[in-house]
Amino acid sequence: MNVVFLSPYFPPHYYQFCRQLKADGANVLGIGDALPDQLAPEVRDSLTEYHRLKDMRDYDALVRACGFFTHKYGKIDRFESLNEYWLGTEARIRDDFNIFGIRGRDIDRIRRKSRMKEIFRSAGVAVARGNVIQSEADALALIAETGYPVVAKPDSGVGALDTFRIENAEDLAAFFQRKPAIDYILEEFISGTIYSFDGLTDRDGEPVFCTSHVFSQGIMETVNQDRHLFYYSLRDIPATLEKLGRQCLSAFDVRERFFHIEFFKTASDTYVGLEVNMRPPGGYTTDMFNYACDIDIYRAWAQLLVEGRTDLNYERKYFCCYASRKKHVPYVQSHNVIMARYGTTFAQVCQVPGVFSSALGDVGYIYRSPNLDEILTITRYIHATENER
Repeated sequence: MNVVFLSPYFPPHYYQFCRQLKADGANVLGIGDALPDQLAPEVRDSLTEYHRLKDMRDYDALVRACGFFTHKYGKIDRFESLNEYWLGTEARIRDDFNIFGIRGRDIDRIRRKSRMKEIFRSAGVAVARGNVIQSEADALALIAETGYPVVAKPDSGVGALDTFRIENAEDLAAFFQRKPAIDYILEEFISGTIYSFDGLTDRDGEPVFCTSHVFSQGIMETVNQDRHLFYYSLRDIPATLEKLGRQCLSAFDVRERFFHIEFFKTASDTYVGLEVNMRPPGGYTTDMFNYACDIDIYRAWAQLLVEGRTDLNYERKYFCCYASRKKHVPYVQSHNVIMARYGTTFAQVCQVPGVFSSALGDVGYIYRSPNLDEILTITRYIHATENER
């Protein structure tokens, strides 16, 4: 099997997908803009061959690189990056080389939030009222129905980039003064706790792994207000959340892919669909899958691609939490004190690359326990600030 993996060195821990593909017998053919001698040893060892492009956005050059690999190794069976930024490029390559997976015709339904709303509704999932707006008059017409606050976000965008909460008419006027020349969707503000339904499906669309996470706040608040955050996995997925999540998998036709579906929990057993991401959840969440269940999700994914099946069996043994810290926040406990007290319980301590730090903090602690109270106690210790004394 020949798998082309775009940008195998980013995010830094994604080489593990390549490593497991290679271990399962695939030719793993990397394409990126990093110089070969800049690749970390673990990345180089995970690849059968690496082809460098000066500019990864040069589509013609990317096609030539894929043509080179096709001539040398035969038909490309999969083209992946598992990165939301490249979803459109991946689909275009799959169209041009007739490769299994999400195609160009599918992109709008998994990138455009307005299309997501339609599919959420078809899956029986409630959504926030909202529309793509072209003018301030369009915005005011929606606000007449919903009232303030509202949230403005790119209809097609990555994460919380360029997303704004608008509280009043002054905020709305300021938004239109700085609005980029792209389609924006305006939505009513939903008050609730963010829950996710995450996992991996096989080629027939059946989940081979699923879990759920609860978030202290949204990424919009984390980025725009420069906060730290925490989120943790659940040992038991709420029944209604899992039912709605599985209905979404069917409606979005998720096959041989990771998924990250976000909901607001607005009341007991009541969920509102937020958005879908047809990729692994962000940050170090794939590592958290492993720590929570004592599994290797990277191996399971590789088996699905190479063998069409996986021998994964799992039990959600632990709550697993990620808690971030930011350099500018006056925390009560130093990193060294935290490590002295809880270091032996941490599964991983992450030095977060700068490009991710606005969302994931400058450092992240990953820890697990079968007891949620212990998780929350550690989180409070990590996040205690001088301002709270």
